[in-house]
Amino acid sequence: MTHHHLAATPQTVHWGRFWSELPPVMTVASGDRVTIQTFSGREELLPAEGSGMTVAPELREILAAGLPRVAHLLTGPVAIEGAMPGDVLKVEIERVELGADWGFNLVRPASGTLPGEFPVSQQAVSLIPIDRDAKTCRLPWGATLPLAPFFGVMGVAPAPEWGEITSIQPRLHGGNMDLKLLTEGATLYLPVQTEGALFSCGDGHGCQGDGEVCITALETALTGTFRFDLLKAGTTGIDHPRAETEAELISMGFHASLDTALQIALRQMIAMIRERVGISETEAYQLCSLAADFAITQSVNQEKGVHGRLRKSILETGNLAPRARTLT
Repeated sequence: MTHHHLAATPQTVHWGRFWSELPPVMTVASGDRVTIQTFSGREELLPAEGSGMTVAPELREILAAGLPRVAHLLTGPVAIEGAMPGDVLKVEIERVELGADWGFNLVRPASGTLPGEFPVSQQAVSLIPIDRDAKTCRLPWGATLPLAPFFGVMGVAPAPEWGEITSIQPRLHGGNMDLKLLTEGATLYLPVQTEGALFSCGDGHGCQGDGEVCITALETALTGTFRFDLLKAGTTGIDHPRAETEAELISMGFHASLDTALQIALRQMIAMIRERVGISETEAYQLCSLAADFAITQSVNQEKGVHGRLRKSILETGNLAPRARTLT
């Protein structure tokens, strides 16, 4: 096992795309850890000199590099040796560190959950100071919020036949999931779509409510430490992104229709339950209605997101017959 470090530089970042032909900036072995630095923000979103908020020179260097820009600023991709389509990439999110003393939130007039309903001619931006020691931020109108940082975008490259896609929509490869449960200590599972998997991340969020309704969270710089493990084809039944924490199973569904996204997340949760305990599909469906919680992950990325949560302890009590686990 090796611990690698990937700094964000003009040579290791790309703007807002997932593509099977994007060359990896680092190649690691299954079982390795990688600490990845990310930044957020374009020139018009940076705090001014003398504001008390500091812009990292690395971000200024990236912005000055003239790289083609689409959507989010991502670091990567990282290739995992031996990864092939049909495998699953297990991503343990071991550490998430705040990388700046500021972040931003913005509203665009034609975007968000209520497009056109707010009187902004171009975009309204709030620059928000961050206290990294206290893990809090202070909003312009005085409220203080606790921070629970996570990466809005984590994903592998899509299948080659998909071509190049933007980082805006979450899909089978992950991407812009904006799931606030994917904090330090969570584990994410991503179906591998192309050789090497090609993992990229970015879109750091200091905090976010479910729905991310105005189109942005507290957008900020984050540095994450991830452990990558390959689960080879045929060893799992995973065909959609999913996650878990120490206490919960987490299913996900993405679709332009919230109804369909909910149905996908529900079917995935039923499958996750039945992988662990010997109950019927109908019984798992009933259990979801009795004990699982489903929420809108985000409603602003064209492909909307719904996630389900179920306490693992529910599957460890009573007369449920456990199945052999495969996700190790």
